[in-house]
Amino acid sequence: MSTAAAAELPNEPILLRDTEGAVATLTLNRPARYNALSEEMLAELQAALDEIAADERIRVLVLAARGKAFCAGHDLKQMRARPELDYYQDLFARCSRMMLTLTEMPQAVIAKVQGLATAAGCQLVATCDLAIAGRSASFATSGINVGLFCSTPAVALTRNVGRKQAFELLMTGDFVEAERAAELGLINRAVPDAELDDAVAELAARITGKAPVAVRTGKQLFYKQLETDMRDAYAQAAQAMACNMMAEDASEGIDAFIEKRPPRRREG
Repeated sequence: MSTAAAAELPNEPILLRDTEGAVATLTLNRPARYNALSEEMLAELQAALDEIAADERIRVLVLAARGKAFCAGHDLKQMRARPELDYYQDLFARCSRMMLTLTEMPQAVIAKVQGLATAAGCQLVATCDLAIAGRSASFATSGINVGLFCSTPAVALTRNVGRKQAFELLMTGDFVEAERAAELGLINRAVPDAELDDAVAELAARITGKAPVAVRTGKQLFYKQLETDMRDAYAQAAQAMACNMMAEDASEGIDAFIEKRPPRRREG
């Protein structure tokens, strides 16, 4: 679906879902509100992610958006309407659960970024496994500009960007353009806006062409070992590889390599 700017119609769903082959796409559809993460958007995202995570036919999830912004973060007007500590604690807990689902689901998740990605929107990009942005996109953890340190976005940002660069972004709220975001490691690469759809589709196709068991195993191990020391990480990785070797797709892939032929992959 095109990421061109579009008006927000009252009867349109706030989250669009499309599936083509093994690739599912979720598109944030509140362009007039810069795709802010309202309570309703968080609930829609959580429900959709839970469904996709359980669907073995889906191998890649693309997270996209309509309009001038990928996501401008939390819906500040909605938040200010309920100035209650319990409400804020629950809201941020629900947002954190949604972000964790992105890293825990077995599918590879690609952020397809156009326009602005600020605060929790920048967090959303950083949380996805992969991210490609149009060159006109820009990123910021800008909460500090209104007196609100981007604490939850900092969790994802500091796991993608070097400490001093992350601290500068968090403390200044400054915007960085897409090419600089790629240099920092926040996204994989920036491409001309007109090539964004094709670049994301090509990356998704490269992943869906791999053995499903390898992708699932690899993603789980990738995040698990990052949170442990090197000795434990190697133990976890060795166990993951041993189990992966027992999979039919791995056996077939190795046999095909030895026999110099294409592997015969099972569907799903």
